[in-house]
Amino acid sequence: MSPLNEQDAQFARQQLAQACDKIEHLLHGLLDSKTRIAEQVHAIRKLGKSLRGGFSLFLLGKNAAIEIQAIGRMLAGPRDAVSRFSTWHKLAWTEASAAAIDGLLDQQTHSAARRPPPASIAWCIARVAIARQQLLDLPPENLCAQLNHGLHKLRNKVSTRTHNLNLHSEHNFHDARKALKAYHGALSFLPEGRIPLNPKIAELPELLGDENDLSTLSHWLNAHGFTEKLVPTLWLKLQQTRHNLRQSIILEIALIDSPDTP
Repeated sequence: MSPLNEQDAQFARQQLAQACDKIEHLLHGLLDSKTRIAEQVHAIRKLGKSLRGGFSLFLLGKNAAIEIQAIGRMLAGPRDAVSRFSTWHKLAWTEASAAAIDGLLDQQTHSAARRPPPASIAWCIARVAIARQQLLDLPPENLCAQLNHGLHKLRNKVSTRTHNLNLHSEHNFHDARKALKAYHGALSFLPEGRIPLNPKIAELPELLGDENDLSTLSHWLNAHGFTEKLVPTLWLKLQQTRHNLRQSIILEIALIDSPDTP
């Protein structure tokens, strides 16, 4: 595959700038009384993750990408509640404490439909403006070199973090998910088909996302009193489910590395 060229760099920057416009439009939409807030927040956070990967293409991971990350974190609470509720139902645990857990999770999901305060939305829009300007301020003569360097760094991070997975390390799986999300996000801003993506690699973020959802649910359960000591059968099911999922992820990565993999 040939290195990315000047046309690729200009295309990627234009696409990133347009994505900034889109996320700003979505943020303004949160002020509309007709907007379905939970769905809009999900769209904002999803686009934001792609944007962060795209900014890393131009070595803006420590400034513009951080501005976008701040938006996702500010809007995370309600959306995380919805995700926890969904993960809980997939677990299908029905013993004595299930009703108490289900009721509390259900109650917390209702906050996902609440509109963020206008001042908070304005703060998010200001973050987008800063990130966009940092992108547009990049000297045009450096764009191509930065793009190739950024892509190289993203690839290396994916390779390192997916091959350092340890069954017993939550941190490793979280880092691998972030690296893959950033890489996939970055590729979405390049001309279509410019960088071929192994379909098996495309499936990994979803598996890693499921593992992360179980991690998030585990932390929530512990913080709300449903500890391993009090509900040992629930924690046994959680641990077994996560262990099996982690093994599947590691196996998928091994298959990707196999010379027989198409």
